[in-house]
Amino acid sequence: MELLSPDNWIDYELIDCGDFEKLERFGKYITIRPEPQAVWPKIYSETEWKKLATVKFVPRTSSSGDWEKLKQMPDQWTISYKLSSEKVKENPEIAFRLGLTAFKHVGVFPEQAVNWNKIYSFLQNKPGAKFLNLFAYTGGASLAAKAAGADVTHVDSIKQVVTWANENMQNSKLDNIRWLVDDALKFVKKEVRRGNFYDGIILDPPSFGHGPNGEKWKLEDNIAEMMQNVLQILNPKEHLLILNAYSIGFSALVPENLLRPYAQKNKSELKVGELFLNAKSGVKLPLGVWGSLQK
Repeated sequence: MELLSPDNWIDYELIDCGDFEKLERFGKYITIRPEPQAVWPKIYSETEWKKLATVKFVPRTSSSGDWEKLKQMPDQWTISYKLSSEKVKENPEIAFRLGLTAFKHVGVFPEQAVNWNKIYSFLQNKPGAKFLNLFAYTGGASLAAKAAGADVTHVDSIKQVVTWANENMQNSKLDNIRWLVDDALKFVKKEVRRGNFYDGIILDPPSFGHGPNGEKWKLEDNIAEMMQNVLQILNPKEHLLILNAYSIGFSALVPENLLRPYAQKNKSELKVGELFLNAKSGVKLPLGVWGSLQK
């Protein structure tokens, strides 16, 4: 099992976490947000947290809340990330417009930078490669694939989020990503029927969610059916597939068991592990399990 954490984020830093909160720097602004995985005590004092923080998310319900600005800052700002690949000397930057949403998110999951680099490196020197990003959010993986020259399809069920991802594409000076507002499982089933294949696929499904027409998604109920269909549209000759699962209680053995039969049949390299972030204070914040297939 591999533990992976990004190590070259200039515009992002996890400063500390504990007592079900995390203190993070996005560019020059520092946020306090809820974090259910941070069950241990904080390393830094409450005084240090308050001194550093620019803004704090205050939950009002189980799914939404408000931002309390502790210092002056805009509601939206931009950060960038420099992709990394040993195959090329000059790697591009991708840009993210961040914002204070009512759902505690700001528009990027920093731990996913590990996967962006993996995707970018895999797709280098593969002209015409097709890449599919499912549950694609604001498009970090889509930007990485497009920066490598791939033909990219981006699927998310929320129209406003797809619009946000499109803005990130423009900020990253990229173009021609195919945007789809669709239920991920329904879209994959349609691709199976069409006989389409992809050289690269990433999916980062939520624990709970809804499609654009009210379709219900529950990770433990739907992930097996999803993977059975996703694996049917993966190019069996050459491929990279990454499955993320951010759900408290999920073991890395879950993606291993979902992907192993395909790996054995197609002689793919199967890897599993956890994503985490290293805090400046010295603690490690777990942020989900992953599995990958590569050939």
